Order: sequence, then C-alpha cells, then structure tokens
Amino acid sequence: MVAAEPPDAIGGTCHDDCSPRIPAMSEPELFTVEINGFPTRVWRKGSGAPLGFLAGFGGLPRWIPFLDRLAETRTVIVPSLPGFPGGDRGHSVLDSHLDWVLAVRQTILAAGLDGADLAGSSVGASMAAEMAAIWPNSVRKLVLSAPFGLFEDDDPPADPWAQRGDQVPALMCADPERWRALKAMPEGANSVEWPIEQTRASEAAARIFWPLGNTRLERRLPLISSPTLVLWGEQDRLMPPAYAGRIAARLAGPNEVRLIPGAGHLAELDRPDEVASAILSWTG
Repeated sequence: MVAAEPPDAIGGTCHDDCSPRIPAMSEPELFTVEINGFPTRVWRKGSGAPLGFLAGFGGLPRWIPFLDRLAETRTVIVPSLPGFPGGDRGHSVLDSHLDWVLAVRQTILAAGLDGADLAGSSVGASMAAEMAAIWPNSVRKLVLSAPFGLFEDDDPPADPWAQRGDQVPALMCADPERWRALKAMPEGANSVEWPIEQTRASEAAARIFWPLGNTRLERRLPLISSPTLVLWGEQDRLMPPAYAGRIAARLAGPNEVRLIPGAGHLAELDRPDEVASAILSWTG
C-alpha cells in the first residue's frame, strides 16, 4: 500500500475567466489491486460505513470535490475500471461484455466493497447495475446516475465516439469547463503519458459499449432487488433524461428517481454537493 500523490480537484471560485479551478484538498489513501495481471488503482478516504463509487465516461484522472463530500460521513472507496485512469491497460484482455462484468466483480471484491452500498455514474453506473443484478447480495443500496446500457429507437442516446474532441465537453457536462478542468494536465504530470491515458479511457469505454452504448441492460434491471436511487442531470445531452423513469419502471426493488437541475451527463461534476447529498441521504 502506498501513499497517493497530491490530488487535484475541480471546483473553487470564479477567477478572471470564470472557469473551474483546482483547490488544495487532503489526500486520499491510494493502494493497488491486481486484476487479470494488471495493477488497478483504488482510492479510499473518510470514515464510517463503506460506500463504493464507479466513475463515469473518461474515468477519474484526479480526485474531485464530490468524493470529498461523500467522505465527510462515509469511507469512500473508488476503484478504477480497467483501462480507465488508474486502471492501466486492463481493458486490453477484455473481449466481451461478460469479460467486463467479471473483471468489475473481481475489482469490487479486491477493493473490499462486497455487500456495501454502491454508486456509479455513466459507464460506472451500468457496471454497478450489473453487479446488483447478477450478484444481488453484493450491493446493499444502489445509486445509478445516468447509466449507459439502454437504447430506445424513439429516443436514442448520443454517440460520444462520433464527436469531434472539441464537442465532447458540452456532451459530458452542462458547464463544459468542468470536463476540461477534469482532463487538463496537472503540473508535474508526464506530458507524454497523460494524453495517452485519457485516450485509453475512451477506448476502454468503447470496448464495453460500442456501438451506441447498448448492452441490453433492460433485460437485467428486473433482477435488481436492492433499493435503488436513479439520478439524472436535467441537461444531460448524452443519455436522455426520460430514460430515468424507464429504468425505474423495470427495477424489482424499491426505487426513486431524482433529476438534478443544472447538471449534465456527469452530474457529479456539475453539481457535486447536490449529487453527494442525494447519495448520502439514500444510502444513510
């Protein structure tokens, strides 16, 4: 187990260009687990009952204020998905959706999250849903924030892999500067490795969800008995907010839908306090 490098985060007050800034925050504990022969980063911070978080599209190249908010009352455990920042090249050996599901299951076990509350965003929410559906005793309470995995012909999601690079920030966040700040290379980072890691994260997501993000998740939602909170940014330009109700209608267990005003697809970036408060209230 090793100490983490000083994390950066998105947030802070408006400066001359009114873009999000990176305030200093206390460091999470960092350790690695081995999944299919590749090292995988796990962050842990806080105290109290464990709460897992699986990150959304693009992963988490840096610690964010949303996680600090969760860590005020819970032990927040954030394992990387294979191929995402902190997940090395673990996606390179995953050739099917089943491969991905089993790799995430191994990661959940190795991170000490079996039987804990689990929240996920975007691609991470899709994997969190798979965990709760296939291993129902592995998730106590579940939070799904705009999960991938569905496709409705009359209201299709956007295709993030078909966008020019300069269009992606507005697809991910209501405030595109939030995404740009997440992906901006921090001082001291390897100028060669940093962009490679960000590109690798998009490639990893494509290996799970391309084409069109459809994994037939709707077939497995009725297997989820864990109490489930479905969150959605009202300004989500990637996954239609109408999907929130469609997901909730298929769940077997008790559930609730909450829309987050002023938030896009990655609501935890746009509205970290509101999303964290909703998760803590649901899982408390």
